[in-house]
Amino acid sequence: MSRARKKKGRAVSGWVILDKPKDLGSTEAVSKIKWLFGAQKAGHAGTLDPLASGMLPIALGDATKTVPYVMEGRKVYRFAVTWGAERTTDDMEGEITERSDIRPERDAIEALLDGYRGTIEQVPPSFSAVRIGGERAYDMAREGESVTVPSRVVEIHRLDLVECPDADTAVFEAECGKGTYVRALARDFGRDLGCFGHVSDLRRTSVAPFDEDVMVPLADLTALAETETDEERFAALDARLVDTGEALAALPHVAIGDGEARRLRLGNPVLLRGRGAPVAEPEAYATSGGRLVAIGEVAGGEFLPRRVFGG
Repeated sequence: MSRARKKKGRAVSGWVILDKPKDLGSTEAVSKIKWLFGAQKAGHAGTLDPLASGMLPIALGDATKTVPYVMEGRKVYRFAVTWGAERTTDDMEGEITERSDIRPERDAIEALLDGYRGTIEQVPPSFSAVRIGGERAYDMAREGESVTVPSRVVEIHRLDLVECPDADTAVFEAECGKGTYVRALARDFGRDLGCFGHVSDLRRTSVAPFDEDVMVPLADLTALAETETDEERFAALDARLVDTGEALAALPHVAIGDGEARRLRLGNPVLLRGRGAPVAEPEAYATSGGRLVAIGEVAGGEFLPRRVFGG
């Protein structure tokens, strides 16, 4: 009988709410964080373009089981649009395809925004991670293929014009749902205003349920790792982790005892007792002593575990 291969790295779990710098890809950022923490596994909740900065939630260990819940969270972006040119990538990286000498007035920009609030249809950029026939759109576009990306329905919960620092630039803030492309917003603003436009600066400030104040710059984490011993290094880094259960803030919560926690971790249902205990919930999470135990369903007053977490 062959022995199970021992996993490399530490069994550390939690969220690193990284303040990603510009010119660093999301996959590269995950690899860097995984190496710094010596983690067995890692993943991120929502790609952030290399030219963008800001919040990139990175899950370590058991926290990777909660990534889908963060992927569904609302996101807040602050972005600058430069008028007068449309580019292949809808940001500064691409080649210019259209030009205009027209520059929109502030009133015209403000009047435009109502049409972009709420539920809208949006065509993602050709240079995007959307799959077409099993291939990424950006791979096809880079190979020179003509890419037709189908439209999708997205939700814009809030969209504000923050400032117009000069005639060529407008700065916006948007709170939006999963699948929204800010670059596509800039492109469509420019087309509607008859002046063309592209994103010239982009920063993500929030990914629900995480707030801006828990972000940590990569440089700070790198500095924490410069200690004499691994024990000191990992202790300093682990202190910056956000608890795995914080990703589940949108779900109903039940607190259980140690005995129930052991049963759930073995995959067994437990009866929920006490005043206020839920009778039925399609999805909820259970904790014991403040530690995440399981995600599951509540039916007939019982918690039925679907995903369990180590003690």
